[in-house]
Order: sequence, then C-alpha cells, then structure tokens
Amino acid sequence: MFNYNPPQWLFLFYFYSFCGWCWESVYVSVLEKRVVNRGFMRGPFLPLYGCGGIMMLVVSKPFYDNFLLVYIAGCIGATVLEYLTGVIMETLFKVRYWTYDHKKFNYKGYICLESSLFWGVCTVVFSHFLQLPIEKVLLMLPMGFVSVTTTVLTMLVSCDFMIAFKTALELRDFLMYMDKAKEELRRMQKRLDILIAFKGEDVKEGIGSKIGGIGNSISSRVEGLSAGISSGIDVLGASLEKSFAALREKIMLNPADYVISAREEAAELYAKYRIIMDRLTPSPVRNFFEWYKERTIMGNPTMSSAKFSFSMEEIKNKVSERCKRTGDSEAKDNDVENVG
Repeated sequence: MFNYNPPQWLFLFYFYSFCGWCWESVYVSVLEKRVVNRGFMRGPFLPLYGCGGIMMLVVSKPFYDNFLLVYIAGCIGATVLEYLTGVIMETLFKVRYWTYDHKKFNYKGYICLESSLFWGVCTVVFSHFLQLPIEKVLLMLPMGFVSVTTTVLTMLVSCDFMIAFKTALELRDFLMYMDKAKEELRRMQKRLDILIAFKGEDVKEGIGSKIGGIGNSISSRVEGLSAGISSGIDVLGASLEKSFAALREKIMLNPADYVISAREEAAELYAKYRIIMDRLTPSPVRNFFEWYKERTIMGNPTMSSAKFSFSMEEIKNKVSERCKRTGDSEAKDNDVENVG
C-alpha cells in the first residue's frame, strides 16, 4: 500500500497541489464574489495541499488498518505542517497568508482546533477511499510519461516559486520602507510642532523655503550619486571594509547589546538596497513584477501583517482600487468595440 517510486510521489504531489488550488480558488471566489487565483504562486498549484496529501499517505501507512490511529495521526501531522508553514512564511515575509484569529481555540492564528479535527477526517477519507482509484490510474500510466511530466512541471513550478519568493521579499521590503518613512514623518511632525509652539508664525513662514531647499539639495545629491556610481565603486568597497571592521570591533566589545540594533540597521539598509535596485530594473521587467505582486495580493484577500498592519491594508486597498479601475476601463473598451 502506497509503495511508489520518486517520480510517482512527485506526480502525486503536483496532482494534490492542483486539486488544492481548484478547491481554494472556487471557495474563495464564491466568498469574494469575483474570480480569485488563490495561492502564494500564480500557477495553478498550492504546494501546501501537495505536502498535505503526501503527509496523509505517509502518516496513515503504519496505522492503515486502524481508523482511529489514522485519524489521530492525520490531526497531528496536518497541524504540525500548517503551523510550521505559517510560522516560516511570516518569519520570512512578515506577512500571513491565512489566519484563524476569528476561530475558537486557535493558537496565534496559525492553527485552530476546528481545522485540526477536519484534517483528521480528511486523512481517513483520503487514504482509505479517494487515494485508491487515484493509485489505480497512477500505476496504469507509463513511467516515461510520469517522468517527463514531473520533469516539466518541476521546471515550471520552480520558476513560478522563485518569482513568487522574490515578489514576497519585495513586498516585505516595501512594507518595512513604508513603516520607516511614516515613522520619520511622524517624528518630523513632532519637531515642527515644537518649533511652531516656541517661535510662532516666523517658523511657519520659513518652513516652505526650507523644505524647498532640502528638496533641491536632495535632488542634486541624487544626481551626483547617479553620475558617480561607476567611478565610486572602489571608494565604496574601501568604505565598506572600514565599516565592517568597525562593526566587528563593536560586536566584540558589546555583542549582546549591539546585535538587536545591528539587525534592525541591516534590515533597513537591505530594504533601501532592494528599492534602489528596483528603480534600476528595466521597465518591462519591473512592470511584470508589479503585475505579479498585484495578482498575489488580489489572490490572497486574507493576507495580513501583524507588524505592518496599517501599511498592509493600505497596499491592499490601493491594489484593489487600481484593479477595479483597470477592469472598468477594459469593460468600456469592450463596449466601444461592440458598438463599432
């Protein structure tokens, strides 16, 4: 029972991932009253369901003749898989793609009792009833067909996953940058309020000219930076070496006190680097990733972020409005063509 070779296991993984995508897309589309391409990736695959299907077969195999043990193993296995996937994805991307906060007996929104019990039922039904006809069809397929199909699917899904991973990292960096910018604006507002309180109307009159001077100064610095990128590579390398040397000395002196601030600074610098590199990316490539990012957000309406909740909701609203405007304009164009 369930004795397959590696290509057959991989074939089952993609089959379960496709079935999971069909189920999730139909379910969410009905709830949202619009067509939703559900999932982390844009292709018709949800790897979590593929992993879940394989997990059900693996955990049920030792206890196949005992329905109760199969049920318990399915509850535990699926709960562990769902929890680890949720924690890892939020740790990497600072975003939750699903949450059970609205369910009773949930643990930090990653898992809940209702879902765990349901997975146990699914494991029994799946391993003892649904998998049997699937297994018959699988064993009838020529090994050459299975090998070629899994090879092609592996290449396509790998490309889709890499693009989805890159898009999720860019979304995380953008959320970090937005949060940092809003914090800086709030800090500047507080300073301006204090200055206005002490110096009155004179400060108000001078704010406009000062801001204009700051803007001109920033523009000139950016232009100078762009013009001198090529010639300044060697100087930048030497400066980085000195910075890393100073960083090593600080870590050696106060490792415990310095590690948190260093981590935050490194994350901020990395976010700025990703945004600068995005500006240097050719327009067609950038437009493709923007489209991919919008489709990812629209395909995950329950997407949320505990750390950047306000910025996440702002991005979701803007993407939703933009897609709605695009849909309205396309509908108008179709009406014009039909009239013509």
